[in-house]
Amino acid sequence: MVPISLNPRELRESDGIQKVCEKIAAEEENVAKHLESLLSRQCHLEAKLRSVTKALPNLEIVRSDAQQLSEMIAHTSKLAENVSAKVRKLDDARSRVSECQQRVHDLLDLQLCSEGVKLALQEEDYEKGAAHVHRFLSMDQTLLRQTADDVHQDCTAVTNSFTLLHKAAERLQVEVTARFDEAVKADDLASVERFFKIFPLLGLQDQGLSKFSVFLCSKLQETAQKNLKAALDTRAADKRASVIYADTLTLLFEGIARIIEIHQPLIESYYGPGRLLTVVSALQEECDRQSKLILNEFRKHRQLDTALALIADWLRSVSSSTIGTNVGSATTAQQSRTDPKNLDLLLGELTIMHARAEIYVRFIKRRVQNDVEVGVPGESSRELLMNKLEAMFRASGLCHSMQALLGNYLQLEHYFMSESVRKAVALDQLEDNLQIQQTTSMVDDVFFIVRKCIRRAISSSSLDGVCAVLNNACSLLEADYCSVLRAQLRQGYMSGYLDLTQAYNAIQSSLQQGRLQASDSEKARLTFLAYLNNADVSTEYIATLRLSLGDEMTAAVPSMTERDKAKLESCLSGLGGVSASLRALVEYGMSQLSASAIKPRVSPWVDAFLNVSHVLTEEEFSAYEANEPFVRNLVANLVSLLSSFKPSLTPTNYDTLVSILATEVTHQMEKVIAKSTYNRLGGLVLDKEVRVLVGYLTNATSWSIRDKFARLTQIATVLNLEKASEITDYWSNEPGAIAWRLTSAEVRHFMALRTDFRIEDIKRIKF
Repeated sequence: MVPISLNPRELRESDGIQKVCEKIAAEEENVAKHLESLLSRQCHLEAKLRSVTKALPNLEIVRSDAQQLSEMIAHTSKLAENVSAKVRKLDDARSRVSECQQRVHDLLDLQLCSEGVKLALQEEDYEKGAAHVHRFLSMDQTLLRQTADDVHQDCTAVTNSFTLLHKAAERLQVEVTARFDEAVKADDLASVERFFKIFPLLGLQDQGLSKFSVFLCSKLQETAQKNLKAALDTRAADKRASVIYADTLTLLFEGIARIIEIHQPLIESYYGPGRLLTVVSALQEECDRQSKLILNEFRKHRQLDTALALIADWLRSVSSSTIGTNVGSATTAQQSRTDPKNLDLLLGELTIMHARAEIYVRFIKRRVQNDVEVGVPGESSRELLMNKLEAMFRASGLCHSMQALLGNYLQLEHYFMSESVRKAVALDQLEDNLQIQQTTSMVDDVFFIVRKCIRRAISSSSLDGVCAVLNNACSLLEADYCSVLRAQLRQGYMSGYLDLTQAYNAIQSSLQQGRLQASDSEKARLTFLAYLNNADVSTEYIATLRLSLGDEMTAAVPSMTERDKAKLESCLSGLGGVSASLRALVEYGMSQLSASAIKPRVSPWVDAFLNVSHVLTEEEFSAYEANEPFVRNLVANLVSLLSSFKPSLTPTNYDTLVSILATEVTHQMEKVIAKSTYNRLGGLVLDKEVRVLVGYLTNATSWSIRDKFARLTQIATVLNLEKASEITDYWSNEPGAIAWRLTSAEVRHFMALRTDFRIEDIKRIKF
């Protein structure tokens, strides 16, 4: 408890004494409560003390048991230390006995090897003799001499055995090498493999691999020269004559693959993992020599260098002529150059060569990688061998030749694509009746050529080649093909007839009378529509081409990395730019068509609205509602206009035309509605006319164009009100309410057209 502090000054006064007394009383009360709390715990504390008292004898027993356990553990530990010391001594003794036994066995084996080598050489059993020599070479000769001294054996016998075995090893090396060379000259494959297996037993792994590689290369050279001679003797009428050099190169690659397939297990079994790379390097050097011979003959007989020289001249002059201008002079100039048709087979053979080389390289890498990963220990060792393989291919003549061949292919493909497209444009044809064919012939021809060239590039299995051809195709389509369409659409649509139905009737009449050519204006209208369709169909072709190319490239080159895929996607995005240019052409053509064929016709049709009064009596309302002269005539004219264009336009272009027509009709209707006056019945008539017009135009297209009529429908709603104050029932700014396209000022303006609405009532409306 905290003692009470007393201030002497407080005890001198009665008030101070009273305060001190109160403090003492409060403290007494606290002390009493504390004592009461302690006394209430007395029973509990006494029970605890009794339980502790009862546990004291048990604690003494536990202390005694713990002491006994400690003494037992100490004794056991001492025994374990003594036993482990004896075990260590026994283990050392066992190791020494085992080492001694091994030395004795080596001494015995040494004697057996020396005797066995003699007998094997006498019987020309080279495998057995090589096995004895291999066992001898695996022994520690210094240790054997020391062992002979330790067991008091005559060291002279051991030295004689060493001398005999060394001489036997040298003799076997000479004999095996000579027999191997004889087997190679005799073309005895069984004997070649027999002595090839003996080299590693004599410690001649490198020499054995080197000699065996030379033998395999000689067989490869012999086969390759036979195949090349057969290719040179092939007649032009042979079915494979157009790809005979690609077939010859393929046979070379297949020969190497077959050699590796057959001899890889033999090399791994007798020479160990990681040795396949030595043989592959030798075979690749021979492949470089033989592939160079094949490609030289290919260039000579296919006249590749001549074609490249002509194309080089074409590339220098191509900037002076474009596809969309002076087609006649371009065609004349083309006659002095190589016909692109003559390059078709050559391009196909080039892609086959490159694709087969890519397959061959992937096969070799996969084989060596499997050999290294399975048997070579150590990550660094495996990485070093794979780096050697990559360096070998980078420096190989085959890869350099394929890169040069790919560059030649890209030049030829560029020429083939450009000249073929130029020819397709020059030979463009237009049917006199667009109901038979909505586009001209060049659309299908151009995209057939482009797709063919890109697919041919994909068949080469070269991502760089595919990207180069894709870039050329995008440049050709966007710069040249689109310029042809743009030049034609710029001439505009000549509206000489009221509609196309009359134009077609005139064409059919002229054909029946023997005049096979339509007039210039009719031809111009048909050409404009056909080229407008060309642009629309081309966008669909581009979209289809882009979707299919990604899957085709993934199937052709399954080993593409994420970086390769990103590169391909970047090139494919160029087709998106072409598609954007084509859509811009469609929009431009549609604006031309609208200016020539839509606006001039819609304006007088809609202006007829002003000739009809919309301030009606009951009798006039009934008569007007029965006849509906304005809206019936307007719809009839629109039907005639759209029906004349529908068979001549693609579905997308037709829907675009309907959308443009809807926009123009609503725009013109707003103008004429604002120039007239209405009463309640006139507003009813207007509302019905708008509904009929909207219903026809929305049903005329597969697109959703109802949004274009929002303002017109709201104008009809305003003019159809029974009272001016009803507008507040429609106008609402609450969430979820219909959004008004008309401003409050425009609503007041159209309400003022009602003759039965007072201006004061309109002004009092609060929006």
